[in-house]
Amino acid sequence: MPTCLITATNRGIGYQLAQLALQRGWTVYGSVRSAQSAEDTAKSLGAGYMPLVFDVRDTCAVEDAASTLDVHLDLLINNAGIIGPDRQSPLDMDFQAFADILAVNTLAPLSVSQAFLPHLRSSNTAKILTISSQMSWMGYRKPDTLAYRASKAAVNKVMQGLATTLEPEGIPVALIDPGWVRTDMGGEHADNCPKDVAAGILQVGATLKMSDTGKFFKWTGEERPF
Repeated sequence: MPTCLITATNRGIGYQLAQLALQRGWTVYGSVRSAQSAEDTAKSLGAGYMPLVFDVRDTCAVEDAASTLDVHLDLLINNAGIIGPDRQSPLDMDFQAFADILAVNTLAPLSVSQAFLPHLRSSNTAKILTISSQMSWMGYRKPDTLAYRASKAAVNKVMQGLATTLEPEGIPVALIDPGWVRTDMGGEHADNCPKDVAAGILQVGATLKMSDTGKFFKWTGEERPF
C-alpha cells in the first residue's frame, strides 16, 4: 500500500486527507506543530497514522524530521497554508504578516519537498502535489487578501520550476485548486465539503502521471489555467 506525507494534518483539508488515505489502507505521515497536537491527532486518526512534529516555516526542523524517517514516500501533499491578517490590501499591508504568509504558503512547500526528496526518490511511483488556490489565478484583479493571492501565485511558479527540474527523474509535480472549502479558513458558508474535496485531491495525487507534471488542476480533476 502507498505511503504518503501530508503537511498540517491536525485539522481542515489535511485532516480529511489523512483520514481518507488511512481508510484506503495507506500509511500516512502527517506534520503537526506540537507534541500535544501530535498526540491528539494520532488518537483521533488511529492506526496507520504517524505524526511528525515540525513547523513548516522552520527549515531546520523540517530537515531534522526528514532525517529521522527511514521509509520511502509515494506521495507528498503540501497542504499547510494560512490566509493571513485583515490588513493585506495594496495601500494597507501588514508586511510582517505578508512575510509569514510567504513563508508558509510559498517557501515551505519547496523546503518540505527538498527535505523529503530522498524518500521520494526511493519510491518507483513518487509524486508531489501542492495545494494552491483559485485566488492565485492571474485573471483575477481583486486587491483584497493580496498577500494570500500573491503567495499562492508564487507557489505555482515555484512548483512549476520543481516539476521541470524533477522531470528527468520521473517524479511528477503538480498543483491543485481546492475551491472554496468549509474549513476554519474558508468559513461555514463556503461552497465545498472538505470530505469531497479531500477525496478529489487524493484521487488526483494517486493518479498523477508524468504527462501531468507542471500542471494546475481543480480538485475535481480538470486542468485549470494559471
